[in-house]
Formats: sequence, C-alpha cells, structure tokens
Amino acid sequence: MIDRIAPTLRPLDERPVMRQLWRDLLFLHWPIAPAEIQSRLPPGLTVDTFDGIAYIGLVPFSMLGVRPVWSPPVPGLSAFHEVNVRTYAHRNGRDPGVWFFSLDAANPIAVAIARLRWQLPYFNAEIQLQRTGTQIEYTAQRRPGWGGTPAAHTAVIYNPEGTPSASSPGTLEHFLAERYLLYTANPNGRLGIGQVHHTPYPLQPASVIRLEDTLVAAAGFTVPDITPIAHYASGVDVDIYRLRPVTTD
Repeated sequence: MIDRIAPTLRPLDERPVMRQLWRDLLFLHWPIAPAEIQSRLPPGLTVDTFDGIAYIGLVPFSMLGVRPVWSPPVPGLSAFHEVNVRTYAHRNGRDPGVWFFSLDAANPIAVAIARLRWQLPYFNAEIQLQRTGTQIEYTAQRRPGWGGTPAAHTAVIYNPEGTPSASSPGTLEHFLAERYLLYTANPNGRLGIGQVHHTPYPLQPASVIRLEDTLVAAAGFTVPDITPIAHYASGVDVDIYRLRPVTTD
C-alpha cells in the first residue's frame, strides 16, 4: 500500500523557500491506459493508478502572491494565470506525486526561472480568466518559442457546484487532487523531488459547459471522447520547499 498521508504533512526538518496563493483551481481528469503513461515517464518513476486506472489531468488556475519567503510580492511579477497537463507517479511504491508534461503560464520571467531552477517544462502563454456570476471562463494560448514548441490552447467554461469539503483518503477525489510532491528530471535524466504544503483543498463538483483543448494532445496524449471528471477548489495558501535530488535506491 502506498502511503498517501505522509506527503500531506508539513516537513519538520525544512523551511519553505517560497510562498504562493493558488486560486480558482479546476481539476479536469480523463482515464487513460497505465502503459501509455508509463512509456512517457523517466526511468525511476512508476505510473500511479486508482483501481488500476491511470489519469491525465488538465488544471487551470491562478497564482497570487508568488514570492520568496524573504520578499514581499512584486507587482506585475507575483500574480499570473497558469494551466498544466499532468499525471501521477511514485517511486517503488512510495512518495506519490505529480509528473508534469507541460505548464503554461502568463509570466515570461516566472517561466524562465521555473525552467532554470525547477527543471520544469514551462511555456509562455496568453491567459485570461473571466467571471459571470458563478460561471468562470478560462482561456490560454501558448506563445511560439523554444524551437519546436507546438502551438496549443485551451478554453473552458464551467460552474462550481455543491458544497466545498475536504476529500477523504481512499477516494478518487483525494487521489487526483491531494498531491504534495512533484517530480522533475534534468537534461541528463537525473530525478528531482519537491514538496509543497497547504490545507486540504475545499473541493466541490464542477459542471463543464464548454471545453476546447489541444494542450493534452500537444503533450502526446489522446483522451477518450467523454466528459472529464471535474472538480473545483476556490483556493489554498501554499508553502514551497526546495527541490532535492532523488537518491538512488
């Protein structure tokens, strides 16, 4: 059994290096064959599954107050929208975390820093979020760059529904949303692992009114022609810890 509770606990032997506020998170997930994802993971990682099923996620959200712990937020740099394509992986049955296939952000400086320091596949994008009552419309268009970067976009209109609540361990909602570890790989294939900490997501169902997306396809996946599993969280305040090299077992 994989321990999915330990990663949710605040590290006792480290101090955070950054703080961020994550707001208006939409979690969209499609089931996909585990073998398809495993073939795209770096050596050392195993695709994480729920009842034998793997998932590809598309997660648009907003970031506020992005800053090192020693600095106040900087106007124009510390707030931007982001959308990522991700899946879930573990190492030999432990440390269940997120593997990102792409991250698009509307902040070129943040993109450059994340690529350099966190070894994450970030891309520049133009992103807008609009509200009409409870309805949220989110659009993202990846900007050309980095040689063979494929053009890609996403556009989703949705409504949060129901009453927010923390997901229970052992449920699909907890498996998909409550992820506190992330994996990276440098150009030589060396794995890194990072940790975040926040209170549990106040999850609620979401009703997707319209969705057009090519970001998942640009990451190399074809999802089934079904309505994705959709959850919404109004937000959490996040501590970010340093990226560490993964030790060889």
